[in-house]
Amino acid sequence: QVQLVESGGGLVQAGGSLRLSCAASGRDFSFNVMNWYRQAPGKQRELVATITGGGSTVYADSVKGRFTISRDNAKNTVYLQMSSLKPEDTAVYYCNVFITPRPYWGQGTQVTVSS
Repeated sequence: QVQLVESGGGLVQAGGSLRLSCAASGRDFSFNVMNWYRQAPGKQRELVATITGGGSTVYADSVKGRFTISRDNAKNTVYLQMSSLKPEDTAVYYCNVFITPRPYWGQGTQVTVSS
């Protein structure tokens, strides 16, 4: 019964900021690598950011320096703080975790950045 639920998406102006949340349930995720992906219209889903259970992070080049992934293991929640948003950041953002034998995905939350 693993479940991931994203929230926090919305419409913002270019240069603005937004914080996305991913509430995970069904197990203890504190040792799992958690990821944020996004999918823009007409494009493939791409990995945006990764965080390990120990807090190590990796970012896509396109968001490096602007986005920050973090986690609160006590709350089983992962966050994506987005700043200096650009129109090209417009996409549906998805939370993801791989638990053998398959990945799990949230329903996605829409982020729209206007110019």
